[in-house]
Amino acid sequence: MNTGTESILLDVKDLTISFRSGNEWGNAVEKVSFQVKKGQVLGIVGESGSGKTVSSLACMGLLPAAISKITNGKALFKGQDLLINDFALAKELRGREMAMVFQEPMTSLNPSMRCGAQVAEVILAHAHQSAEKAKQKVISLFEEVELPSPKEIWKRYPHELSGGQKQRVVIALALAAEPALLIADEPTTALDVTVQKSILNVLAKLQKERGLSMIFISHDLDLVAQVSDEISVMYKGHVVEMGNAKKVLEKPSHHYTKGLLACKPPVNGDRIQLATLASVLENKTKETKHYTSEIDSASPLLEIRDLVKHFPIKKNLFGKTTAVFEAVKGVSFNVFKGETLGIVGESGCGKSTVSRMIMGLIESTSGSIEWKKGASRSIQLVFQDPYSSLNPRLTAGQSISEALLVSKTCSSKEEAHKKTNELLTEVGLEKEHFSRYPHSFSGGQRQRLVIARALATSPDVLILDESVSALDVSVQAQVLNLLNELKAKRHLTFLFISHDLHVVHFMSDRLLIMEAGSIVESGNARAIFTNAQHPYTQKLLASIPETTSPID
Repeated sequence: MNTGTESILLDVKDLTISFRSGNEWGNAVEKVSFQVKKGQVLGIVGESGSGKTVSSLACMGLLPAAISKITNGKALFKGQDLLINDFALAKELRGREMAMVFQEPMTSLNPSMRCGAQVAEVILAHAHQSAEKAKQKVISLFEEVELPSPKEIWKRYPHELSGGQKQRVVIALALAAEPALLIADEPTTALDVTVQKSILNVLAKLQKERGLSMIFISHDLDLVAQVSDEISVMYKGHVVEMGNAKKVLEKPSHHYTKGLLACKPPVNGDRIQLATLASVLENKTKETKHYTSEIDSASPLLEIRDLVKHFPIKKNLFGKTTAVFEAVKGVSFNVFKGETLGIVGESGCGKSTVSRMIMGLIESTSGSIEWKKGASRSIQLVFQDPYSSLNPRLTAGQSISEALLVSKTCSSKEEAHKKTNELLTEVGLEKEHFSRYPHSFSGGQRQRLVIARALATSPDVLILDESVSALDVSVQAQVLNLLNELKAKRHLTFLFISHDLHVVHFMSDRLLIMEAGSIVESGNARAIFTNAQHPYTQKLLASIPETTSPID
């Protein structure tokens, strides 16, 4: 990180932004101030709804005009106020001098245009160059962001690239007009840990070589600490703490910052009841609760043997498959009653495909999945995105009651209604939530709802497929606590699938490490984290951002 000169590039003063809900207006951001110096990286940290992204969108002129308005403040970029109603000036500054990298690259890229043409379009819009020179500059940018085979990437469409490759194209797109300020809004949230590290390395290299100023927005404190010179912590539309990145994270002064740090799973893998943001903000202290698994290791509950899955990728004129993708390659493992078995690996490794074969959602190409004699064979799956797994036309109560009636767990609507209220209460929701629709719940509440629905049939096994990866750190802590409480109370067995190595280490008794459809390492979770044997596992662990210690 290069702090460069101390002159201020962007100076945001007393920014207040209101949003309309119906006929009423409310402040989403209130009197927010921060500065970005030339050559400096400012990290803005906060959870969903804190105002961190909204503040940056205001500077970029990207707020939705119909439902938002800036009621106060200035955003001075090189002395020019970005918030004044001067379209020509705003277009010049925001198009050439400032650029933004968004969290989801597919929303930033045109699916109907080749990647190279999209970046060239930006160059041609801001510089008087020939099409051939623009193409050469795009290929040079693709090399700079470390895309493989830049000339080939030029010709490809976004859907033909991996997530990390798409994000690199978006970074090249943002750099095409050679901006002085780059705003990176959660640029690595949806990426695997190794891809995340490579993207961060690219951004750090570009920032240093180009002398860029950067705003790095994230809810991940470890990431922000890794890339930032200064940190601004936002909570409920206000800046609650600001200062040197290292000092803020090593010795935070505000209870909210302390709370964010305290909510993270401990790095030693101890399965304890995690602190919640509410308990830290209210300065509540209580005895630490430890969770232990009662594992029946005498005989497996579930045996998976030589599981294989091929997906057809090419067919001839007669519809016969001529080429396949080997998603899972002869995977074998046991699941023991009462344990949490973690399955770790990057996107495309086959971990979710294995879970779907166990569930019977897809058929295996070969191999066997056998339940221990006497087991009820009751198994449920909790997906990553609870909203997409809920019917938006059904209320919370209807979603759960339907599961109870279809499975014949309950024989009448009255019995199902009573049981649904019990399940809602068990997962920390209220009885009045019965009549609310999915869109009216927060992300954490929706996750609790789908957990309640999964418990409706009293399963032996829950498969949790990236079930907390989309949640803020404080909400994640609440859901992890809930899962551990339910596991102990109901004597459940978990298959916990994740690419978040800290979370899966915290939750799991044993780990399976998957790479390219195969299990490359397995064993005790703590043993693998402290002494990984396989080079791929070592690579994954080396990619984890350095962790800030939780606050006592």
